[in-house]
Amino acid sequence: MHAVNAAAFPTDAEAHLVDALRGDPQAWLPGLSCLAEAPDGSVAAYALLTRCLVGGVPALALAPVATAPEHQRRGAGQAVVRAVLDAARLRAEPLVLVLGHPGYYPRFGFVPASRYAIRPGFEVPDEAMMALVLDDSGPVPQGTIQYPAAFGI
Repeated sequence: MHAVNAAAFPTDAEAHLVDALRGDPQAWLPGLSCLAEAPDGSVAAYALLTRCLVGGVPALALAPVATAPEHQRRGAGQAVVRAVLDAARLRAEPLVLVLGHPGYYPRFGFVPASRYAIRPGFEVPDEAMMALVLDDSGPVPQGTIQYPAAFGI
């Protein structure tokens, strides 16, 4: 996992983020990370959901999502994102947030978080901060996103 994150991003910050999140018992949720294995046994892609809060209410943050450069545009990234979202649904998690490419995440159902009066505590283009409601049987929490300390924000 460390290697695929280090290869997928310009720096190894995301790889270190995963290591830090794994060590945070308030953020780490067993069963909410997924990796896709390449035919040669190497890790092709990885996705992680961790606990965050929105207005003090528990939610999930999708980050990082990484695909090794040699496996990009082959479906491995989509597969791991779909797998962690399915796992979150099975756990009856209500909400997932992602700060990501607005051309990629809407295919999974993400929309701008501002539609739900959800905002990050830092400046970001509105279309890049997205939310996916997994369980609409109750009210969607509103307010500022509080990320785990490992995110440094």
